Amino acid sequence: MTITDKTKPQADDKGLSNLLGTSKRLTDEIIADDETIASLIALGQGDKLRQFSDTFTIHNGDRKSEIINTAGKVAMILSDNLHQPANIGIYKPNSDEPIEVTDPSQPSAFIIGSLNLDSDWYAVNNLADGIELYRQLISQRLNITILVSVNPFNFNSMVRHFAEVKQIIVLATLDQKDKLTKPLLAVNVKAIITTFDLLLLFDNNQTLADVLSDPDTITKDLLADAWGQLGNIADQASKATRYPVEAWGNEGEILRDTLTAITYHSQVPPAMAGQCMLGALGTIVQQYINAPYALGDKFMPASLFLLTEAESGGGKSRTVDFTHKELFNYQNEKRKEYRLLLDEWLAQKASTPKKDLERWLLENPKPKQSILLVKSGTIQGFLDNMLIGNTTDIAWSTAEAALFLSGHSLTSDTAKSNISQICDIWSSGSFDRLLSPRYDTIEQNSMNGVRFTLDLQGQPPVVAPALNDEAMNGQGLLPRFLFAFPDNMNGKIVYNTDERLDAKPEKDPRLQAYWQRCRSLFDPIADSIDKDSEGNIVRFNMPFKDRQARQALANYQTDKESQLCKGGKLEKYASYARRLHENASRIASILAYFDGRRVISADDIHRASLLTDYSISERMRYTDKPQSGDNDAQKLISWLVSYCKKRSIKELAYSMAQSKVTPKHLRQKHNFELLTEVLESEGYIKIITNGRARTIQVRPELLEAR
Repeated sequence: MTITDKTKPQADDKGLSNLLGTSKRLTDEIIADDETIASLIALGQGDKLRQFSDTFTIHNGDRKSEIINTAGKVAMILSDNLHQPANIGIYKPNSDEPIEVTDPSQPSAFIIGSLNLDSDWYAVNNLADGIELYRQLISQRLNITILVSVNPFNFNSMVRHFAEVKQIIVLATLDQKDKLTKPLLAVNVKAIITTFDLLLLFDNNQTLADVLSDPDTITKDLLADAWGQLGNIADQASKATRYPVEAWGNEGEILRDTLTAITYHSQVPPAMAGQCMLGALGTIVQQYINAPYALGDKFMPASLFLLTEAESGGGKSRTVDFTHKELFNYQNEKRKEYRLLLDEWLAQKASTPKKDLERWLLENPKPKQSILLVKSGTIQGFLDNMLIGNTTDIAWSTAEAALFLSGHSLTSDTAKSNISQICDIWSSGSFDRLLSPRYDTIEQNSMNGVRFTLDLQGQPPVVAPALNDEAMNGQGLLPRFLFAFPDNMNGKIVYNTDERLDAKPEKDPRLQAYWQRCRSLFDPIADSIDKDSEGNIVRFNMPFKDRQARQALANYQTDKESQLCKGGKLEKYASYARRLHENASRIASILAYFDGRRVISADDIHRASLLTDYSISERMRYTDKPQSGDNDAQKLISWLVSYCKKRSIKELAYSMAQSKVTPKHLRQKHNFELLTEVLESEGYIKIITNGRARTIQVRPELLEAR
């Protein structure tokens, strides 16, 4: 049979279709005892093998016609990357003759297995290796496809052709790696490079998993290697401010050792431990003392507002278990005590005759529950309970800062009023509140002598909107806070060492000393505190030890004021700067009282100011660091990837990209040129110049990502 006028027999070419149409199934005679054909049939590949009874002629480009004698030979159907017949390989059984390809210029492969996207595609340059590799890998229950270049000289073009669809895996030994990998650099190929031939390793009873886990095996992504390392185009957050651990005293002192112990056992940054300690100490001590101003004889509450940013799982709960342990124990005891008193009161009320009940209630008011600490609530709820006298000293300590920062009270129409009341409580321990007539059970509309500590921890999506909220900043709520935004400990926490497994924090003498001291503060000696006629604690006004201590606070206040001038460090943070000395005085008072002292020294002021300086540095750093959302480089590459994916293309004209990119400000010439330069330098794109035309090529692996 002669086929004429067919330059290249292809899948859509009648020459190849007609040729295959005249073929037939293999006969036993032609198969004879050929090991290759028998192996392919045994592996279920017989449908890709055909037989011809005549000769045919192929016109091959400018070359003169070649007559291929097909009598007694096997036709192997070679496919393209769409699994369509694209070529024919003529194989002579039981012979060393090379396989003849009807059109060597047409990329194609003999496919062993099924060409589906779920399998791994391996490419080899000879049929014998392809058969053995397929047999070995399917015996290991792997989902694989073998692409055989029956003409070894066409191997690279075949790999490139199929790599347009899916990553191709090629094999090489260490001494041949450059010969294999260099021609395929920048192609979607993964090279597995072994010391010895892979099939030889299989003969030695190794599996593919064994080979890949061998430290001598090298795996190279030739596409990624050609593009280089993918860089980081995200804005880098500024480095966290160093936390001043020395503010908690010297080593060997209770608070400094407690900070060290908690940092170790909770595996959190010192800033997290320090913030939680301030929250616990502020909650305990605010009921006993007031803190001094530098000038005059005025005093302020010793309450603290704290805000710590941390991701979920950042260690807040672990840390609070240590810092607040005695707080929780004390509150549980008081809860049980209240339950007993309430049951007794209810029993007496039930046994009192109705005619005497009114008088009895006047003489025996319902017991009030002592609450020092809550994890959830609302601002309205706190204010209401203060007004009806249920609490005068309380703390809201929560790892869900959204309950406060994003709650209805700070986002509703009455937000400004609520913020004003919270600020009044922080500053003076008093507030006025005009109540709706529906509050017929609350007779009070103002309150004095209350203390409210806020110890909040929130995740970035919660903290960011709050810190940028105009009302919270402008009305002075946020300037009253002490801030910490420590780096997370992701990837640094250790669980499995003997030291960690054997650690017993409850027996750590450093923590035991801290807990003992906290407990003693809940049960002060009767003559060490003053009480009014109703048994309520009269707060002690902490004095300065001497003029030096007062001078230290006045110097600190003056120093921060001087930094508010134009061009000064704190120019944009006036409302924050003017609260720093107040927080310093509160912290100094708390630290001194915890140590058992009833005066504030200059050293107390100095150590407290280290913590307030840390807070304002963190607040400023948060403003200066990039906020959430993509930067312009990220926006540009996102648009390029999306555009190419939608159109199934890998590159586009530079001018077209500049004219269509969104958001529109990226189209400005200087913006677009700078951003494309950044993306190219970081390996995201390549800009190809051909004459006056420029093309943007997008990194292939970005287009493959889902």
